[in-house]
Amino acid sequence: MIKETTAIRLEEVTQVQVIDRKVLSPRIQRELKGREAVLAVLARAADDKKFLARMAENPATALEEYYTLTWEEKAALASGDIKKIESWVGKLDKHLATWLWCRLSQEKW
Repeated sequence: MIKETTAIRLEEVTQVQVIDRKVLSPRIQRELKGREAVLAVLARAADDKKFLARMAENPATALEEYYTLTWEEKAALASGDIKKIESWVGKLDKHLATWLWCRLSQEKW
């Protein structure tokens, strides 16, 4: 069964399809949770200037509360790896890409 739901920001994020998790394998369930967590971090960084500053100062510390993120997801967020993140969540709009462009402008690798 497919349900339509709004992801992360009700007023700004487009509708996404979420499949009833009861019939999905644990791996697929994990990927969906990871995708939602990555989008949550990006949305928060775009909307919360204090969180954005924490991410710029020390991404590892800022991401500690997102316990569902894998090390790979945390690494991609910390480094601003747009290609990797978009391969997981799809093309990001300008708003959701705020943190990634901020990180890339810091030239911290």
